[in-house]
Amino acid sequence: MLPSAMQLDRLTAPDAFLWATGIEDTFITAPHPKTGRLLDEYELTDHYRRWAEDLALMAQLGVCCARYGAPWHRVQPKPEVWDFGFVDAALERMIELNIDPIVDLVHYGLPNWLERAFLNEDYPKRVAEFAARLAERFRGRIRWYTPLNEPRITAWYCGRLGWWPPYGRSWSGFVAVMLSICRGIVETTQALHDIDPEIVPFHVDATDIFESDDPALAEEVGRRQQMVFLALDLISGRVDSLHPLWAWLRQKGATEPALNAFLEHPLELPIIGVNLYPIFTLKRMSRDRFGRLRIRMPYASAELVSKIGEMYFERYRAPIMISETATKGSVERRQAWLAQSVEAVKSMRAKGVPIIGYTWWPMFAMVTWAYRQGFGPLHDHLLQMGLWEVDPDPSGRLDRIETPLVDSFRRLTSGGADAVGPLASIRLP
Repeated sequence: MLPSAMQLDRLTAPDAFLWATGIEDTFITAPHPKTGRLLDEYELTDHYRRWAEDLALMAQLGVCCARYGAPWHRVQPKPEVWDFGFVDAALERMIELNIDPIVDLVHYGLPNWLERAFLNEDYPKRVAEFAARLAERFRGRIRWYTPLNEPRITAWYCGRLGWWPPYGRSWSGFVAVMLSICRGIVETTQALHDIDPEIVPFHVDATDIFESDDPALAEEVGRRQQMVFLALDLISGRVDSLHPLWAWLRQKGATEPALNAFLEHPLELPIIGVNLYPIFTLKRMSRDRFGRLRIRMPYASAELVSKIGEMYFERYRAPIMISETATKGSVERRQAWLAQSVEAVKSMRAKGVPIIGYTWWPMFAMVTWAYRQGFGPLHDHLLQMGLWEVDPDPSGRLDRIETPLVDSFRRLTSGGADAVGPLASIRLP
C-alpha cells in the first residue's frame, strides 16, 4: 500500500520509487452551446464498458499505483442522489490487483447541476462533501487523493479562455475561478483528514517554463512563470503582500480577506505532482508584427525534467512525483521520450533532488479537448500518446492495441528504484 501521511519518509529512501500510469479522465459535462457535445473521456474511449479489461491491462504493467478519476457527475447525478456503483467496482478491482489508486476527485469538470460551476458559492462545500463520502467508503484502504487536477489549467479554460463552464473570458475571471478552486482544495483536504488523518493529499498541477528573446516581454514572462506556482502558493499560505503576484491579484479582483484566508489556514505540501510534456510545457513568448502576444510550444528536450525538478524542489522543499508525462506521435518518438525522461530523473536523483515517482499518462490514447466544440468524428480526435494505442477504425471498435512501449515500461517497473538509480542525500538549501 502507498505510504500514509505518517510514512512519507519511506519514499525518500534510496531504494524507493513509484512507477505509475493513469487513464485520461477529463469530465466536461455541460453540452457545448453549438455542438451539444460533452467531453467525458471515459465515455468517449469506452472505458465505462471496458473498465475491467483496461484495469487488467494496467496490472500487466506491474505498476504499484495509478491515478484514477472518480466521475463526480455520475456519482452524484442530482444534488441529493448518490450512486457509487461504478466507482466502487473500479476502485475495488484496482485494490484486488494490488494497484493503489491515487484518486482524482476533480479533473476539470463538475456535475452539470452545479450552476456557474466553480463560481457557485457552494462549490467548496459540495466538493468537500463528495470527497468525504468517497473517502469514508475506502477508509484505511485508499490513502492518496488528488483534490483537483491542474488548478491553473482549470482556471485558464474556465475563467480566461472561455471553453468550459462558467465560460469566463478575462484575467479577472481567471482569478475568481482560481480562488474558488483553491478554497475547494483547502476544504477538500480538511474533509479528507477528518475521515482519515493518514490520507495524503497529492497536489497536482501542470507546469510550464516561459521564455522570450524579447526584453520588452521580460515582465510578462516573469508574471506567467509566477502563475505556474500560484495554486500551490495560495493553498500553502505563501501569497502575502510581498508575493510577486499580490498587486496583480488585487488589481484583477481578489480581495484582501479572500487572499488572507489562505494565510490563516495553510496546507502542508507532503508531495507535489508535476505534469510535464515535451509537446506542451515549454512556452516561447513573442509579439507578432501587429503587436499581439504569441506563444509557441516548441518540442522540448529532456532537460525539461531537470529544470522543473530543480525549480519545484528549490521553491517547496518537498518530494516531487512526475504525475503525468508522455508525448504524441510515432511509437519511436514515444520510446525516445520515455528513455530520455527516465534518464533525466536518474540524473536528478543522483544530485539529491527527491523525484520519487514517474507516471506515463495516459495509459492509452485520449480524445482531444477540441472534440467537444467540433463536428468531426471521434476517430479524427484520437491523440495517440499511450503505451497502448486506441484503434482509429471508424467502425467504432476502439480496441486497445499494444505497442512496444508496454514491454519497455514493464522493464522499468520491474526494476523498481534500480531503473532510476538511488536517491542521493537530499540536497539542503
